[in-house]
Amino acid sequence: MAEAINEVQNTIVVDGVSKWYGNVVAVNDISLSVSRGITGLLGPNGAGKTTLLHMIAGLAGTSQGDITVLGQPVRNNPQLYSNIGVMSEHEAVYGFYSGREFVEFSGTLSGSNNVDDAVDRAIEAVGMVDAQNRKIGTYSRGMRQRIRLASSLVHDPEILLLDEPLNGTDPRQRLEFQDLLHSFAREGKTVLISSHILEEIETLADNILLMVSGKLAAAGDFRAIRAKLDERPYTVRVLCSEPRKLAATLVQMEDVDSVSVDGDGSLIVLSRNVSSLQISIPRLAQQENVRLLKVEPLDDSLESVFNYLVEA
Repeated sequence: MAEAINEVQNTIVVDGVSKWYGNVVAVNDISLSVSRGITGLLGPNGAGKTTLLHMIAGLAGTSQGDITVLGQPVRNNPQLYSNIGVMSEHEAVYGFYSGREFVEFSGTLSGSNNVDDAVDRAIEAVGMVDAQNRKIGTYSRGMRQRIRLASSLVHDPEILLLDEPLNGTDPRQRLEFQDLLHSFAREGKTVLISSHILEEIETLADNILLMVSGKLAAAGDFRAIRAKLDERPYTVRVLCSEPRKLAATLVQMEDVDSVSVDGDGSLIVLSRNVSSLQISIPRLAQQENVRLLKVEPLDDSLESVFNYLVEA
């Protein structure tokens, strides 16, 4: 393993960093720190997650601010790169390579000692031993993701930067990925993983960084932030056989802020207690002998979640 710098508690420190391309601001005055274990970088597409990861990896410079990894400036620091493994969002693979050849190529570029042993360990870790000699062009999307992960960890880095690594994986492969990343965390590695899927990050990371429109909306323990999300105003549309009858019952609930009847006869219900609302609507409909036709969220997208956090 590349030499660890144990005295550095926060392995990644981003201080007042901005990145702009002409008039486009991709990252806007972000400060954060990442320690060992798994940290989720969560945000909708276009939030600036990939740009931030590129700067942390040293692949792009900052327009303003500083980034240090393991206590060292990351930009133009080749000696530090042996301690960083990067898996990009886009598939940078050669279909004519076998899986093993691709990982060997990465191991050679990273300067790994005893490349053959390093390749064996990496391929075994991602469960690709049986398919390692097949051409990558014959792999499924999930298999390509796994061999790309192997190429990112072949040099046994202390820092892993993974950009949407679970794209294209099936449920079983996703569980295997999660187990593998948790094993890295137990070894003391720092794993920073980006995703636009809330549930994906919830199962992986205790700590999260929420980004929206190039800004950091929130950071910290996932449970505390999830509790904050559950407190946000939650709007649902309810289609039923007798909307005014059901509305009269719902509006009396303590957890319901308001109920209105839309032009098409549907109910628009606003509540700050999501769990209570989910239980109460079917129960009250049954109690009032009202037939429910449809219940759908109106603001359950990641964009609405992040906008709420920014405004709050």
